[in-house]
Amino acid sequence: MTMTATQTLKIEADAIFRRKRLMAFGLPLLILVYLAYTLFSFDVPGLIKRFEIDNARALVADSYSYKTHVTRDNRAGDVVIAVEGERKGTYPEGTSPDWVTLGEETRIDLENGHVVTFLPEKAVTYDVPGYGLIQAQSVGRKGVITTLPEGDVPEWINKSKNRLTITTEAGRLTVTRNRTEVFRYFTGWELFFFTLDSPYHGLSFGEVLGRAFSGEAGAILHDFWTNKMWRHDEVAWAMFETVLMAFLGTMGAAIVALPLAFLAAKNFSPLMLVRQVMRRFFDFFRGVDALIWTIVLARAFGPGPLTGALAILITDTGSFGKMFSEALENVDEKQIEGLQSTGAKPVQRYRFGVIPQVTPVLLSQILYYLESNTRSATIIGAITGGGIGLMLTQAMITQKDWEEVSYYIVLVILMVMLMDWFSGWLRRRLISGDESGR
Repeated sequence: MTMTATQTLKIEADAIFRRKRLMAFGLPLLILVYLAYTLFSFDVPGLIKRFEIDNARALVADSYSYKTHVTRDNRAGDVVIAVEGERKGTYPEGTSPDWVTLGEETRIDLENGHVVTFLPEKAVTYDVPGYGLIQAQSVGRKGVITTLPEGDVPEWINKSKNRLTITTEAGRLTVTRNRTEVFRYFTGWELFFFTLDSPYHGLSFGEVLGRAFSGEAGAILHDFWTNKMWRHDEVAWAMFETVLMAFLGTMGAAIVALPLAFLAAKNFSPLMLVRQVMRRFFDFFRGVDALIWTIVLARAFGPGPLTGALAILITDTGSFGKMFSEALENVDEKQIEGLQSTGAKPVQRYRFGVIPQVTPVLLSQILYYLESNTRSATIIGAITGGGIGLMLTQAMITQKDWEEVSYYIVLVILMVMLMDWFSGWLRRRLISGDESGR
């Protein structure tokens, strides 16, 4: 029996609808199966189980706060007070913040009724409101002898033979055989402007401003710029190195890629062998990530900002070569033919017939990559040993100065925002001719 045209169309339409239904239900099902696979393949339940909210909370708190250490050497009996426990932030001998009272018995007021007292004979007490008085003493080889109020030991007390750790909302007390140490947290970035040895430390903004107008502006700027804790001068130089890495790498890649792009464009390079060689050349360089080139070049040239710039240059040469050659293949041939009819030489035809056409595309891509490479230079610098990336990595490795980590991250974000604004302004100025850059 012969089917009519209507029946044939109906069968074909049903087949099309079946395929569409299969895609509509099958594709989401495939995605769900893949997500379920990744859920167990990457051990997401295990990661969630191992996640500790207290550690995360402490990490976040460390990013916007600092701690002052009050430490007693149990062998010599000396008490040292230092911001973040660093020598550069140590209070001069005999001086202390107003919440620490030095003497034969050192009294540390952690506020809200929490009081720690360093007693003679390597003893210490911690009066915890609502719980009672905790006593501890370092007794040579016997370790740390602890006396607690009657009842169950709370979770915030960690006690063993050689160590006692008490962590409350007011601070932390740690007692070992060799030393007794108290941490107290404060909000802010202490010593960000002036260190303890600066005559301007502790002055209000108005007082510092008054000193500046009195002829001490140079000394104030010097003390801030050479701050040993926050190293503003080194940070500024590291930021400059990071931007320089991105600039040299991006601009160097553009300079190298432009003439090579002519050899890869089919309307400027008639030999297929030459075109294919250049295109594979671009694929090779952009196919290897800049981080890989960084590791290779670091073995060859050693660490440094120049190594990072070369890594960016090599990777972007491949990317720019591909994009530039595609832009050259899309130029309007009529403009070139018009110049040729006037007797212009090949170099002149390229200069006045080709370059003006592709300049907006080229500049747009170069400025975009400059902005992107500013971010990449931070990571590359962490490997090659240059720029703000190195300082960020060092601060993370120490696992103690997370306020410095947050400081560097804020600077990186501001740097990227500035480069975004600058590249947008320059793009509008050079391409659209907007003098105001708006």
